[in-house]
Amino acid sequence: MLKLSIIIPVYNGATTIEELVKQLFDSLAGTYELEVVLVNDCSPDDNSADVCRDLTANRKDLVFLDLARNFGEHNAVMAGLNHCSGDAAVIMDDDFQNPPSDVIKLVDELAKGYDVVYSAYTKKEHHFFRNIGSRFNGWVASMLIGKPRELYLSSHKAINRFLIDEVVKYQGPYPYIDGLIFRITRNYSTVTVAHSGRQQGQSGYTFKKLVSLWLNMITNFSILPLRLAVLAGLVFSLIGLIAAGVFFVEKLTNPDMPAGWASLIITLLIVSGVQLFTIGTLGEYLGRLFLQVNGQPQFVVREKIAREKRACEKTDRSATHAQGGS
Repeated sequence: MLKLSIIIPVYNGATTIEELVKQLFDSLAGTYELEVVLVNDCSPDDNSADVCRDLTANRKDLVFLDLARNFGEHNAVMAGLNHCSGDAAVIMDDDFQNPPSDVIKLVDELAKGYDVVYSAYTKKEHHFFRNIGSRFNGWVASMLIGKPRELYLSSHKAINRFLIDEVVKYQGPYPYIDGLIFRITRNYSTVTVAHSGRQQGQSGYTFKKLVSLWLNMITNFSILPLRLAVLAGLVFSLIGLIAAGVFFVEKLTNPDMPAGWASLIITLLIVSGVQLFTIGTLGEYLGRLFLQVNGQPQFVVREKIAREKRACEKTDRSATHAQGGS
């Protein structure tokens, strides 16, 4: 029987996570040897960690990870992947937008030999703002990481053990799961599944978090922005050279023409803008490199409730050297 790990980042999920776990086992326990890994990403509510802790304390088939602070969804998923032991893993949200019964569709497709299977939705029940952000994210991903244009990068996906082992080799503090996947493989498929409205609360993806996600993808998985900065410098330098030639010819043909401040200011603005853009791009890359070299953690697990031990295991381990599941 296939051993399947379900990775669930938990954020304000106190009211939904218990029922979600119950439905997962009701739907899947007879089909797979099931392991559910709950990763509390330092939820701001007071109950998510306690609910997960109570669920896991007397279960061999549940693992609970309590992160020391809020690291973000992708870092929480990396924590789960580092601690899962299944032959395959399915990543899903804690809000019931992904029906537990549809997990079988993803895993069946994965069994055909694919490394990753993404969920495809006939209609997404996200907020309008989130859908716009997803479209922009997909457009950027197509340019930067080679994502096929027709593929929607759903957070609900199934990956095989080979891909899990390769993804967790990444030790940087700014993981982008789909960027890591497409850096490793192009062997993917999609399956159409249902997408339901949120049962409780609202999406945790604020505009700030979406921008942070785009920056992770742009600066960690592509040097295209650097090349664009070089191209912009060349283009605007050429524009400045042409403008200089035009002004020189005008001065020769009309010696009485007064020296114009407009041309000087325009030239300064163009050159200064290119310089600032280029320096800012380089600074973003160098800043992230500095944080990685300086030991910025990918995630830190404050508490782990392991399957066999059925006890709380304290750890001060940084994410850059994640432990395997106990």
